[in-house]
Amino acid sequence: MDFSWDKEQLEFKDAVIKFAQNELNNGLEERYEKGEFPHDLWKKCANFGILGLSFPEEFGGSGDDIMTTMLTMEGMGYGTKDNGLIFALNAQMWAVQHPILAFGTDEQKKKYLPKLICGEMVGAHGMTEPDSGSDAYSLRSRAVKTDGGYILNGSKMFVTSAPVCDMAVVFASTDPEKGVGGITGFIIEKGTPGFSLSPAIHKMGLRTSPWGELIMEDVFVPDENRLGPEGAGMSIFNSSMEWERSCILAGNIGAMERQLKSSVKYARQRKQFGKPIGKFQSVSNRLADMKVRLETARLLLYKVAWLKSQRKPAVMEAAMAKLYLSECFIENSMSAVRTLGGYGYTTEYEVERDLRDSVGGVLYSGTSDIQRQIIARLMGL
Repeated sequence: MDFSWDKEQLEFKDAVIKFAQNELNNGLEERYEKGEFPHDLWKKCANFGILGLSFPEEFGGSGDDIMTTMLTMEGMGYGTKDNGLIFALNAQMWAVQHPILAFGTDEQKKKYLPKLICGEMVGAHGMTEPDSGSDAYSLRSRAVKTDGGYILNGSKMFVTSAPVCDMAVVFASTDPEKGVGGITGFIIEKGTPGFSLSPAIHKMGLRTSPWGELIMEDVFVPDENRLGPEGAGMSIFNSSMEWERSCILAGNIGAMERQLKSSVKYARQRKQFGKPIGKFQSVSNRLADMKVRLETARLLLYKVAWLKSQRKPAVMEAAMAKLYLSECFIENSMSAVRTLGGYGYTTEYEVERDLRDSVGGVLYSGTSDIQRQIIARLMGL
């Protein structure tokens, strides 16, 4: 495995950092408190090429390899403090665009990918339901075959970008007796009769990434909007989750580096008892632990990206990356708050916002408990 970067990749990362610092931080505190989705910044990110990373040029993407994509998202996390925006971008790339690219028909790819990649459309991914979260395949949504298509009924909960989406990839059972073998994917557009979007659900963190509910009441979905064959939903969902778990936390690496840099700077400047607080072993040890977590998490992320670039299976590695990165982000966020002390607890210094945002990482895309179960199962336990 070679994790070295060439000059062009590093220059592009620097350009991404500057773009994020200059364009994505203005007004963050206000829109965060209001829970506003930044449509204008979403479009800026699309114009810069973020949503097209690793997607084919024929659909408006850049065709970059997955390693470059991870480095880019790392730069985004370092440059902007808007963790919610980065989360929403990643959610669309890996849970909406990727399934369409991997399993969609030529017509579906041509219809949806260019609009998603250029920011004209916002996509959502609906699997979780009010009564099925970690046990995703126990979903109750049903799709009944009818002339020319399917009639869908059910609801999806905690869906990223649901309140602002223009289309959604959703899963429903076409044959409950087959269990997971009866789950099928569908593409539903906003405005389809019977398909409604809830208002945003107020939450602890990631407030610029609105979550909501997708409601389906006798929604007719034509055959051409079925994603993959009947019963292929499990394969589609597992594929998207492997990609999402591999990639969605890349921005957290950049955020952890930003946290460490600001914490070290503060520890050098802040004086107590006649010397910088960084000279006290309890503080310096905390910062050293932050550095270790950052570098080990980064290496694990790069390993997963390298495996994906080699077209090798990375189910266990993706689960380990999701588990480790999410918990490291919480620990480093807490350490940053403790290093800044009372100032770290205030909204003015913006450190506490990272802590609130970090908690979501141990819940979405499979909880930490689920990641441990996946790892244990693949170990033969």
